[in-house]
Amino acid sequence: MEIITNVTEYEKLAKEKLPKMVYDYYASGAEDQWTLKENREAFSRILFRPRILIDVSHIDMTTNVLGFNISMPIMIAPSAMQKMAHPEGELATARAAASAGTIMTLSSWSTSSVEEVNSVGPGIRFFQLYVYKDRNIVRQLVKRAEMAGFKAIVLTVDTPRLGRREADIKNRFTLPPHLVLKNFEALDLGTMDKTNDSGLASYVAGQVDRTLSWKDVKWLQTITSLPILVKGVVTAEDTRLAIEHGAAGIIVSNHGARQLDYVPATISCLEEVAREAKGRLPVFLDGGVRRGTDVFKALALGASGVFIGRPVLFSLAVDGEAGVRKVLQMLRDELELTMALSGCTSLREITRAHVITDGDRIGRSRL
Repeated sequence: MEIITNVTEYEKLAKEKLPKMVYDYYASGAEDQWTLKENREAFSRILFRPRILIDVSHIDMTTNVLGFNISMPIMIAPSAMQKMAHPEGELATARAAASAGTIMTLSSWSTSSVEEVNSVGPGIRFFQLYVYKDRNIVRQLVKRAEMAGFKAIVLTVDTPRLGRREADIKNRFTLPPHLVLKNFEALDLGTMDKTNDSGLASYVAGQVDRTLSWKDVKWLQTITSLPILVKGVVTAEDTRLAIEHGAAGIIVSNHGARQLDYVPATISCLEEVAREAKGRLPVFLDGGVRRGTDVFKALALGASGVFIGRPVLFSLAVDGEAGVRKVLQMLRDELELTMALSGCTSLREITRAHVITDGDRIGRSRL
């Protein structure tokens, strides 16, 4: 096989390998897919202001997330149904994350259960939660995640309804018959009905609670002592509310551009959120990260770390656990090089002064 030199190359290889329905499910965004493209393109408009003649012979990329020491500020985002990509699915991803010394977030809609993922061995893992209409299901899920050693709950807050993903409608997407949503198997909620549009959209409409509100963030704190990260915040107003309601952290996310189209790229929302947070809680970013340079840009604009989603799915499809390991290693190597060439020897040294955004250029042109 030709040498893979960057993360993006895995997507083309995955497209050749995966069934069309599965590839489209992983790759597509909502409606016109403007935000899907913008999640990437917005990174390309942020430029560097490197500093020179600094000793960069030793570079430290270690960091601490919610009290857990990890090897780098690059973590794995929750992505559903990974056994559609590879027979080992989430188990391979969990092993790759652990070997890289970083955090994996397991999706509620995983094709491996929290117990199965825990059984692969030690590792720092978070559990992503959708709130179902039946709150007893939520209680059970959270308790199972706690018992399986998961260290935080990642509450997805941008999905009261599923975004209109037209590829899934055309393909009449449904979970392949040999797979189930393992965390819900014992509750008879592990399968999806075949429909005339997206089977997932019908499943969400039937199960996920549209009444979810800030009071439920408080409610979650009454059923678990685990820290709660709120995933899907893109404004200063909701940052304030997340802090008021006891969130342990925020993930600036537009759900991989799969929910509301024409929202800005997450990297374009990050600085607004980070400024409002004022260091009172950590702010993370997901969406569009494909290079170590992207990670550096996010850190410079106020993120404590980033989560990656599609790169994990595509590398998993191409080469299983080894593929995911390679993606994590490539991003790590690229971040290290970016830090060296920018004159930063630790994450603390990456500052706002190291990047120029569209807003900076507009401000300067007015001077």
